[in-house]
Amino acid sequence: MAEPRRNDADTLALEILEKLTYAVGKDPAAARRHDWLEATTLAVRDRIIDRWFKSTHEIYENQQKRVCYLSMEFLIGRLLRDAINNLGLTEEVRAALSRYDVDIDMIELLEPDAALGNGGLGRLAACFMESMASTGVPAFGYGIRYVHGFFRQEIVGGEQVELPETWLAHGNPWEFERREASYEIGFGGKVAAIDEPGKPPRQVWRPAERVLAVAYDTPVVGWRGKHVNTLRLWSAQSLDPILLDAFNSGDHIGAVREANKAEAITRVLYPADSHQAGQELRLRQEYFFSSASLQDIIRRHLSQYGDLTNLSDKVSIQLNDTHPAVSVAELMRLLIDVHGFAWDDAWTLTKSTFSYTNHTLLPEALETWPIHLFERLLPRQMQIIYAINAQVIREASQEKGLDGARVAAISLIDENHGRRVRMGQLAFVGSHTINGVSALHTELMKQTVFHDLHVLYPTRIQNKTNGVTPRRWLMQCNPGLTDLVTDAVGPAFLDDIDRLADLDKLATDGAFRERFMGVKRENKARLAQTIEDRLAISVDPSAIFDIQVKRIHEYKRQFLNIIEAVALYDQIRSHPELNWQPRVKIFAGKAAPSYAQAKEIIHLINDVARVVNSDPSVRNLLKVVFIPNYNVSLAEIIMPAADVSEQISTAGLEASGTGNMKFALNGALTIGTLDGANVEMLEHIGEENIFIFGLTADEVAQRRRETHSGRSIIESSQILQNALSSITKGVFSPDGAERFQGLVENLYNNDWWMIAADFEAYWKTQRQIDETWIDTASWGEKAVRNTARMSWFSSDRSIREYAKDIWRTGSDA
Repeated sequence: MAEPRRNDADTLALEILEKLTYAVGKDPAAARRHDWLEATTLAVRDRIIDRWFKSTHEIYENQQKRVCYLSMEFLIGRLLRDAINNLGLTEEVRAALSRYDVDIDMIELLEPDAALGNGGLGRLAACFMESMASTGVPAFGYGIRYVHGFFRQEIVGGEQVELPETWLAHGNPWEFERREASYEIGFGGKVAAIDEPGKPPRQVWRPAERVLAVAYDTPVVGWRGKHVNTLRLWSAQSLDPILLDAFNSGDHIGAVREANKAEAITRVLYPADSHQAGQELRLRQEYFFSSASLQDIIRRHLSQYGDLTNLSDKVSIQLNDTHPAVSVAELMRLLIDVHGFAWDDAWTLTKSTFSYTNHTLLPEALETWPIHLFERLLPRQMQIIYAINAQVIREASQEKGLDGARVAAISLIDENHGRRVRMGQLAFVGSHTINGVSALHTELMKQTVFHDLHVLYPTRIQNKTNGVTPRRWLMQCNPGLTDLVTDAVGPAFLDDIDRLADLDKLATDGAFRERFMGVKRENKARLAQTIEDRLAISVDPSAIFDIQVKRIHEYKRQFLNIIEAVALYDQIRSHPELNWQPRVKIFAGKAAPSYAQAKEIIHLINDVARVVNSDPSVRNLLKVVFIPNYNVSLAEIIMPAADVSEQISTAGLEASGTGNMKFALNGALTIGTLDGANVEMLEHIGEENIFIFGLTADEVAQRRRETHSGRSIIESSQILQNALSSITKGVFSPDGAERFQGLVENLYNNDWWMIAADFEAYWKTQRQIDETWIDTASWGEKAVRNTARMSWFSSDRSIREYAKDIWRTGSDA
């Protein structure tokens, strides 16, 4: 092991210059800012590598149990600031670069966000990876190295346009290609039964197609750099990059057709699945990364222990949602077909190795695959799923005496919708523990999507409420607040986030409140400048910054928010004499390319913004802003600047949410429904410091049983009627008056998402926010208490609970 590196500014300056010269190949006089970024990254990376090797050696020497976290997304954002913050080198690196008249704040903006995710699922995985490193839990994250990510969002004529993300255009200095960790992944073909004398019959899968999975490793550094874990991402490559015979015969396109087909697996996150080709590519992606990860886990385990019978004693595999659920069937195949396990032994080992996190109650998000597609692509795995299903059904019928309807609900095969494989059920039956991500979500899992499986396996479901890493979402994104808290209560909270509670006693201190809100004003000014720079829209930092940033979906109810903005616009113009409080409505988020209704909502937001922002009668009282291409780096600017955090999903549908936690940690006040983690935030923050409105999950279910129509509610609310009339009459779309007719008609005929049902309560709660805003002392006190009482929602707490109750790693840093 090399000697520990010195971390003073002089040493760092020399090493950055050395990297610039000999790794980047640039003379300082000719170096561009991007060259300095790469050189700085490489110098910082060297300090991580020393710790990475040390952590890896300790894991092997101590034979520690390791968590393998399988996730389709890892939304890690930019890594330079994160790394130097966790290493405690921020000021040293800043000083080192200043020797060359280079500003770290300028060059870090050139680092692209890693395009490895889209929404909360990927950001949670990133927070969990960072917290596992920070709490000393040995872990490997496994995912896909997407070349073009989800998409880069632009707004053209008010509409979302999808463009490829090019985050790898300059390479990725954080990653290491591990060509030695490559595995063949099969698709299609046939399964043959092999009879050998004196041995039981066995099945052999002979794939018709094979691709190569190549590993790329990125170190994940924990707080203070004490432990470093690994994020291993898979890239798909062809076994034969070019067919030279075809190329030389003139078929230049055909010569690389198979290579293009293989590489397509890891080009784009969530390819549109509204057609069969897209569905097939998604399934290929999920199996590709699941099989590669399992082969890698088995190889590494055998290299250390030489025996797979103790796999679950040394490895815990966490399935982050249903995307890697095919791993259950694939591990069974590897154990039985490749490593010679008997069925019962393989099934026992599989169940004791896997655990599964459910992230949704939406039936359409609990993945299912047409059996004809699954059988064609993965014939042996389909055989295994049938066998698992038969065993589960026997247990349900014989041991629990469940009737036909309940057995059908448990079955891994959905016979009622064109015969489909239910991946949620597969993940459930193949795991020893299934967890929800908030208390409410976990109870609803037991009552709804997994009710009958819970009856069959009553001890498997438990709750693990989500959390966020305070290093990224307080210390890094809000240095002003971090410095203020350090000055007020000392630095202990940096290492023990529970010490944030020491702030609570200062909530009634007027001088401290003013300093607290002064930091907020600075953060709002930074966001206002970002909006000005990107959109040429001027917003007043003294207004209420009312923010909803998240994936665009009907259940998240951006539609409710923009309808309220339209109603507010109408009311301000109709009643200018009232004491309206200046407000800036800020939206950001992406709609899935094939999700037409979500894209219409984006179009409506932008159309409303265009009209409202150009109307002089409301110019000082209301602005509407949609910021394109929401990502982690933009979130780091937005979260500290919010006054109001919009967490307004239809009750019973948001599993947890983590944006709600990030906003509150930075002193925003939440307006929200009793959904997801909002319920627990209410308990921790106090009902006087959060604005709750709307139907509960039980009331939503009851109303859906009674009626789907919103007509009577709309007709009883003049404010809502006027707002919807403005939308349908083309006030905001004079170039297409009928543009949003379908969105509005749905509210009248099928208010499934309870937008009409909750509007009146939402409107009244927003006006309550206006009244509270006027009382600056009260608002400041509530803001301080939000920050002070959010420590329980740290992902460190979440990870310690997973480690103790699910993974049993014995780590308790």
